[in-house]
Amino acid sequence: MTQAAGSELDERVPGRRWTVRLDAAGRGSAAVRISCSRPACAEQRLPSATAGRAAAVAHLKAHLRAAPAPRAGMYCACRAEGCHTHLPDTGRHPRAEPWRCGGPVVLAVITDREGRWWQAMECCSRCAAATPGAKTATPSQAPGPQPSERPTPAAPGAGTPQFSDRQVAAGTAVPAPRSAPARRRPPQVKIAQRVIPHHLRPVTLRDELIELGDLFRAYQQREQPDLALLADLHTRKASAFAAWAEATGDTGLRLDAQRAEQAATAARLQHQQRTGGTTDDDRPAVARLLTVATQWDHARSVLAHVADHTPLPGPEARLLVLMLTLRTAHTGTGTGNLVGQDLTALGLTDPEDLVEKLTGSGWLSLPGTVGDLLASRPENPTPITVPSLTPHEDGTGPFTFGKKMRPKLSGWAQKVVSDKKLRKAKAAAGTRLLALTLAAGTDASGRLGPGGQGITLNALADWVPTGPGELQHLVDQLTAADWLTDAALTDTQLTGQMTERVLPLTCPLRA
Repeated sequence: MTQAAGSELDERVPGRRWTVRLDAAGRGSAAVRISCSRPACAEQRLPSATAGRAAAVAHLKAHLRAAPAPRAGMYCACRAEGCHTHLPDTGRHPRAEPWRCGGPVVLAVITDREGRWWQAMECCSRCAAATPGAKTATPSQAPGPQPSERPTPAAPGAGTPQFSDRQVAAGTAVPAPRSAPARRRPPQVKIAQRVIPHHLRPVTLRDELIELGDLFRAYQQREQPDLALLADLHTRKASAFAAWAEATGDTGLRLDAQRAEQAATAARLQHQQRTGGTTDDDRPAVARLLTVATQWDHARSVLAHVADHTPLPGPEARLLVLMLTLRTAHTGTGTGNLVGQDLTALGLTDPEDLVEKLTGSGWLSLPGTVGDLLASRPENPTPITVPSLTPHEDGTGPFTFGKKMRPKLSGWAQKVVSDKKLRKAKAAAGTRLLALTLAAGTDASGRLGPGGQGITLNALADWVPTGPGELQHLVDQLTAADWLTDAALTDTQLTGQMTERVLPLTCPLRA
């Protein structure tokens, strides 16, 4: 009986089978090649494994769409592939039943777990169900009777492949597929590259961390930054990480919480700087000439440097040295260009004499005479050099900003000292120098001093070299020129508010 059954099997039509493979194209390259066992299919090369898998799946689907329906009169293509429904070739005496195929003929698709090959084959639905990971593509239209010593009982819905996902009565349905075992691990949830433990308690803390992680990832997808929102997220993160550190005793989490608090402060300050607003009012945004805190800090650094390195006394020399420094100060060089109008517009009593004194002291170097400098025009500027601003042997200099920052700072100072109302009032050099000093010493709303508490007279004396009795006159000039309002000069400090007209010229102090 066994020989008769085996002879009958050998006379049947073998099932079709073809394989699509994905292999590396060569060493040291991410490219892959796709090959198909069908002779008419040419090899393909793709730049990456991701693109290769997509192309391989598309190639196999094209074959499945073009393939005719499975043939009923055939034996399983999986017969020689170690299918669980066929006898293994052990060399021992075979059992009485050489094969146990059954059910309609189907086109089954299987693949390996790593996604390196895909195989389509004609087989019976029983073999497809017994193959781990197999998926049915198309059943046969009219399956013929399956040869076997024992007739297979007709299953409900015969004529279509069945993959049972529940227990049924024995002999009434195709066996359920024995799928490949899969490792089921809970999905990892992260925030700031830290995995949030599933057992973290309290649950409200874990939910907060998960939500924050989602919010930070959503923020990274934004097209435009929202610094106020980012500051709030960092504040929440700091609080959540502090609670996490308290619950676990992890010092690293406590440090992360501190860094998040610092990031929140920085983002909030940047938001205030960009909008010109403060934390306690809703004033409209101020479009400042210098837009970011680094520029404001560099402007103050130049003022401080000039206060300590002016070779001549008096406010006129201080103002001239400041403007020349801003023309030549940046890393890598101490040179710049100057025209006569740059000097005559400063309101100096005798600019020619002052420049000669600076060149005589060695602080300034000119290629020609001072008269040539005063006569120079924008189309033919005079190159000047400040030797003290040239870099040292180690490449360092008194300032850390570069050539792109220098013209912004110089333009800001020129805008202040050339203010229309100051020029109309023929303000003296001391008044213009005080205007620069006050513009660099306000809070975000324009109030003088850190936190709007005023500027001490000692600080003003360092930056504006005038006598005690002259300061009140300079303040009055700025008030008349619509620079200051509510100005009050005491024995210790100067308080007041920069007017709305000149708020764009201010450089707010860091909070």
